[in-house]
Amino acid sequence: MAIITKREIRARASGLTKSASTVLNESYFAFSNSRSYDIFLSHSYLDANDIVGLKMVIEDMGYSVYVDWLVDRQLDRANVNQETAALLRKRMESCQSLFFATSDNSSNSKWMPWELGYFDGIKRKVAILPIGDRLEYDFCGQEYLGLYPYVMKDQIQGGSREALWIHSDNETYVIFESWLEGVQPFRRRIS
Repeated sequence: MAIITKREIRARASGLTKSASTVLNESYFAFSNSRSYDIFLSHSYLDANDIVGLKMVIEDMGYSVYVDWLVDRQLDRANVNQETAALLRKRMESCQSLFFATSDNSSNSKWMPWELGYFDGIKRKVAILPIGDRLEYDFCGQEYLGLYPYVMKDQIQGGSREALWIHSDNETYVIFESWLEGVQPFRRRIS
């Protein structure tokens, strides 16, 4: 299993046949207040270019992803207020899980810890999604992130479809859909 690398994210984003503004407009106009998402993608805005590709990689696997500045373009990052927080709470409540996209920039984000804490308090379906240059996940960073499982991707056994997997460690994991239903990661037996 592997993390989703920056190289893969950037390759996916560079393969766009549509302009970035077209993709932004489609995300914005596809939104509905009653829509729910599989994943609320918590991230540093400094990683915006990578986040577009990451969203596409995850959506290519069949999952729906909420990214605030792609869907709610009316939010003003220079004027964050109580209405901004209320809207983000509402969006988090319409998502089944939160992926904390950790990168070199995430430790500088003021909003990511707030989003993680709020979501963990209401749904307890939080996982760390490392964005790195290597295929392996070697955790280092903010200590509290070690409390949460992490996300990797791999093919489903016997199939060709890639899926997301929630890991406690390299040998203890469960497919994302089962995790959403309450199944905890478990150690696989090698036959």
